[in-house]
Amino acid sequence: MSQEQWNAVDRYITDHLVAPDAVLDAALEASAKAGLPAINVAPNQGKLLMLLAQLHGARRILEVGTLGGYSTLWLARALPPGGRVITLEAVPKHAEVARENIARAGLSDVVEVRVGSAIDTLPQLEKEGQAPFDLTFIDADKARTADYFAWALKLSRKGSLIITDNVVRKGAVIDAANTDANIQGMRRFYEAVAAEPRVSATAVQTVGSKGYDGFALALVTGDPK
Repeated sequence: MSQEQWNAVDRYITDHLVAPDAVLDAALEASAKAGLPAINVAPNQGKLLMLLAQLHGARRILEVGTLGGYSTLWLARALPPGGRVITLEAVPKHAEVARENIARAGLSDVVEVRVGSAIDTLPQLEKEGQAPFDLTFIDADKARTADYFAWALKLSRKGSLIITDNVVRKGAVIDAANTDANIQGMRRFYEAVAAEPRVSATAVQTVGSKGYDGFALALVTGDPK
């Protein structure tokens, strides 16, 4: 199967199951106009995030890696009254675009964008007593995914869900000799999850408009403290 066919199938899925949405389209357009990389989740993936958050009944959501806020909007739409999303973005320009997209969507009162390296901002969340989060979505620099997972677990509770994107890397994750920092970072993530007795996890390979990749789900089954 070709990338062209994967794209066509994603369009078919989106046309049938993801309703047209001017706010989400505007977020993508603003991100492209600002020169942000086109690495946001696809529309059907964004809706999957929303459905998972809704199924989980998540009231407090943490996102590691905001980009232009497209996935943030999907997650925020899953919130019940009184819910909140905190999203972490390392690049100030990306955060500025995300804030504009969030404001346009009328969600500034439930979404907080924090700027800075997640390795610095995650400990700050702990110090502020922001935990526990019901759901965490990790989609940031892949080299540090294992570190983000460790913090996500620390900021969770028994029953929390941790979702991690881009865990297959076009299949390169199985190549131990690959020196790419992103590949090695994702391999460390798998090793960390496999060695962690407080979660039950799996990963799924995906194809579509974002290419050949996958995501992982980890349910916190033990006390993360």
